[in-house]
Amino acid sequence: MEKNLKAEDISSKKLSSVIARILDDKKASDILVLNVAGVCVLSDYFVIASASSTTQVKGLTSSLRERVKELFGRIPNGDENDLKNRWNLLDYGDVIVHIMHNEQRENYALEKFWNHALKVDREDWEEESKKYSQYAR
Repeated sequence: MEKNLKAEDISSKKLSSVIARILDDKKASDILVLNVAGVCVLSDYFVIASASSTTQVKGLTSSLRERVKELFGRIPNGDENDLKNRWNLLDYGDVIVHIMHNEQRENYALEKFWNHALKVDREDWEEESKKYSQYAR
């Protein structure tokens, strides 16, 4: 498994795919990767994932932050969360990650708001990130 790649050595597509993989390995649900480059000036990709409890939201955010730093030496440019850990956001510049409690995800429906963005199929992000799985052999 590759470790400690320089930030400039990884494309935003690969980073978003690896982030989705890390979240999947940690049991996040309803993972969605959106290519927003053509419709948003903030970022190239959004990764949106759900969690069933506030503890899981916090744990996923912490695990993701640590794993991305370990793999790529990247720390978020911004890190936001509400006081109850129902919606956490990690901003890596080219990739913005939303980790949301199931109820917040349903209530805010980000994927409907960004429905004009291109959805990256699960098979595509899985293929792009397979060597980064904690279960890779």
